[in-house]
Amino acid sequence: MTETSGKANKTDKNKTSKVKKANKAKPEQPAHDSALTRRRLLGTAGAVGAGGLLVGGLAGAAGAAAARDDKAPLSGVGTAALPFHGTHQAGIADPAQAHGHLLAFDLAPGADRKAAAALLRRWSATAAELTAGRTPKGDDTGIALDAGPSSLTVTFGFGRTFFDRTGLTAKRPFALEPLPSFTQDALDAKRSDGDLWVQIGADDAFVAFHALRLLQRQAGDSARLRWQMNGFNRAPGATERPLTGRNLMGQIDGTNNPKPSDANFDERIFVPKDREGADAWMAGGSYAVVRRIRMLLDTWDHLSPERQEKVIGRRKSDGAPLSGGTETTPVDLDKVNPDGSLAIAGDAHIRVAAPESNRGAAMLRRAYSYHDGFRDDGAPDAGLLFIAWQADPMRGFVPVQRKLDRGDGLSRFLKHEASGLFAVPGGCAEGEYVGQRLLEG
Repeated sequence: MTETSGKANKTDKNKTSKVKKANKAKPEQPAHDSALTRRRLLGTAGAVGAGGLLVGGLAGAAGAAAARDDKAPLSGVGTAALPFHGTHQAGIADPAQAHGHLLAFDLAPGADRKAAAALLRRWSATAAELTAGRTPKGDDTGIALDAGPSSLTVTFGFGRTFFDRTGLTAKRPFALEPLPSFTQDALDAKRSDGDLWVQIGADDAFVAFHALRLLQRQAGDSARLRWQMNGFNRAPGATERPLTGRNLMGQIDGTNNPKPSDANFDERIFVPKDREGADAWMAGGSYAVVRRIRMLLDTWDHLSPERQEKVIGRRKSDGAPLSGGTETTPVDLDKVNPDGSLAIAGDAHIRVAAPESNRGAAMLRRAYSYHDGFRDDGAPDAGLLFIAWQADPMRGFVPVQRKLDRGDGLSRFLKHEASGLFAVPGGCAEGEYVGQRLLEG
């Protein structure tokens, strides 16, 4: 899990800009004025410098990390914004936020390509307003009326069955073939797949729920909710300095994630911009593998910390590989202990998941932890909402998961309970909607 899930890594320190502290504006207190709106909050922040507000084309991790990589005041967390429009959809290369919602919808009986286009148009317009910190027209919920955008991102994707139901099978990408079965799978069909997929993330729980509520309402008679999953991560500013996050096993998670600064990052994660053929509409897009992975925490917690470290291949305290160094030291898979044993065990998670063990296969892991209460036997129903991004899942997720399925020591402590694969098109320009090239091409 340490190598196959978790947040996108922080940008290098020399590339991290400092978040400026916003001066506190004097609160307005008119006798009959309405409550402070999201638009007014951003206007006030902009007038005084709005520490953490990100605009322009920084839809990638570099811009988002700048909003997190400093001990910003809480107001800075609230005013951080990521643009909805751009070459790529937001929520892919950006660090995972503190709160996340994953949803899948099925088109309603009788809903056709025209209805799907209208729905994506509504959803895109709403997402653009919310991510900019504005209240969409007709929104009377008041859920996040006094909040800033809080790094909100909304990402849309299409499942395999979407193309059948809209008469677009000729444009269905080959990469959207069904995922193979794995021995650790115990999949619940009701919580897997779906025609449409939505990923919502924000650093404020109310902002995230607000987006969730509006999109669910706007689905109307066009689509019905198939499943929903809710997750969380460490909140920005919760640690003295920026650190790689931990999962519910207590392990530092995401150390070896590809970085936007890597020379081959776009090649691994995004479909080429010059894509031609039936799936040319996917240019600038990516493919998301979504897995709900329950952790057998009671069993895991019975292991000693030393045994846990051997299963993962890293120290629990600081994430350093057992081959030596610090968290970011490259793993030495050939390192041998004085007794002749491998420093990184043969079935250690980081060995089996390493690109060197999988012919260079890699993906960007962007996950959320979840806890859905307790099972009948008293064990926590908790684990990881695993989201893996790649240009081609048949060259990214599938070969790595096959290797993990056969020889990963960590697999004994995991259960894969839900799964989905979604084609996530590139971003859209202002005045357009996500998926327009597919639905109107």
